[in-house]
Amino acid sequence: MANAPKPIMAKKESSGSSIFASSSIVICVLIGFLLWKFVMGDASNFEGGDAANGHPLPGNYFGMVYKGGFIVPVLMGMLLMVIIFSFERFFVINKAIGKGNVDAFVKNIQKFLSLGHVDSAVAECDKQEGSVANVIKAGLMKYKEMEQDAKMNTEQKCLAIQKDIEEATALEMPMLEQNLTVIATLVSVGTLMGLLGTVTGMIKAFSALSSAGSPDQATLANGISEALINTATGISTSALAIIMYNVFTSKIDKLTYSIDEAGFSIVQTYASTHK
Repeated sequence: MANAPKPIMAKKESSGSSIFASSSIVICVLIGFLLWKFVMGDASNFEGGDAANGHPLPGNYFGMVYKGGFIVPVLMGMLLMVIIFSFERFFVINKAIGKGNVDAFVKNIQKFLSLGHVDSAVAECDKQEGSVANVIKAGLMKYKEMEQDAKMNTEQKCLAIQKDIEEATALEMPMLEQNLTVIATLVSVGTLMGLLGTVTGMIKAFSALSSAGSPDQATLANGISEALINTATGISTSALAIIMYNVFTSKIDKLTYSIDEAGFSIVQTYASTHK
C-alpha cells in the first residue's frame, strides 16, 4: 500500500507535461507570427516604407524573410518549439541525473554493496538524488526488506528485488522521454513545411514567367525569394531537431544502462551473500 501514490503522482506529472507541450506549441506559433508580422514586416525594412509592394532594403534580412510568405511564421514557430523543448528536456534530464556524475555514483553503489554496507549505499542515493538514484534506492530498500523476510528462498527474494527495480524504472524513465516525440515530429514536419513553402514560392515565380509580355520581375524575384527562405528555414528547423533528439536519446540510453548496471549489482550481491 505504501507504493500506491506513485502512479497517481506519475499521472499528474504526465498531465502537467501535456499541458506544457500544448501551450508551448500555441505560444511558439503565435510568437513566430508576431515576429514575422511586426518585426520583419516593419515598414522600415522596405523601400518606400511599403511592406506589401516594396522590395526589402539592400542587405536587410528581416525584409527578405518577411517576403518568404505566410509559411515563414509557422516555420519560425517550429524553430522556437525545437529550442523551447530542447531546453525543457535538458533541465529534466539533468535533474534525473542528480547532483554528481552517474558513472561515479554507480561505482560507489557497487563498492558499498561489495563491502556489505547497504545503508551507506542508501545514503549515497539520498546524496545523489534524481531519477537514477530513486530507482536504485528502491532496489536497496527492497534488498533490506528481503533480509528480514524468512518466508521466501533466495531465488524468490532476488526476483522480488528485480521486480521492484523494474517497477521503479517504469515510473521514473517515461518522464525522461516525454516531449521527445514533439522534437522527433518536428524533424519531419519542418522539412515538409519548408518544402511546401518552396513549392508555393516556385508557383509564384513560374506564374510571373508565364504572364503575357515581359515577365513581372518583382513577382518573379519574390517567388524565388519565398522558395529559398522557406527551404532554408525548414532545413534549419529539421537539422536542429535531429541533433537535439539524438543528444537526448543518447543521454537517456546512458541513464538506462546505469540503472540496469546498478540493478544487476544489487541482485547479484544479494544472491552471492545469501546462498
